Amino acid sequence: NLYNGRHAPGEHVRVFPLSNWTELDVWQYIAREHIALPEIYFAHEREVFSRHGMWLTAGGWGGPAEDETVQKRRVRYRTVGDMSCTGAVDSDADTTGKVIAEIAVSRRTERGATRADDKLSEAAMEDRKREGYF
Repeated sequence: NLYNGRHAPGEHVRVFPLSNWTELDVWQYIAREHIALPEIYFAHEREVFSRHGMWLTAGGWGGPAEDETVQKRRVRYRTVGDMSCTGAVDSDADTTGKVIAEIAVSRRTERGATRADDKLSEAAMEDRKREGYF
């Protein structure tokens, strides 16, 4: 029901079958199908520092700054990406079931909770594209 059938001969059609799935839909599918995931998606004690309201991992990419303190916290990653722009969230969810329960009551989207670029400016991702990041 999402397919737009109006295209001219020779035009390419891109299909994104999961584009209307929520983060909760994805995790429920993972549980139902018993899909194994890397440990980074589950809560562990990790060394992180706070920047713009999210927990980032220290690294050669530019963090932490002099006024940012590294500390151990129990966090997990709701998405996995470049460490300079992907934040962790405080969490005790160390199983798929606990992740599902956590997401079900969360009022912050994955993007809102973990995308550092979105905290910097509305055009941060476009800036990265222009700089050759992608």
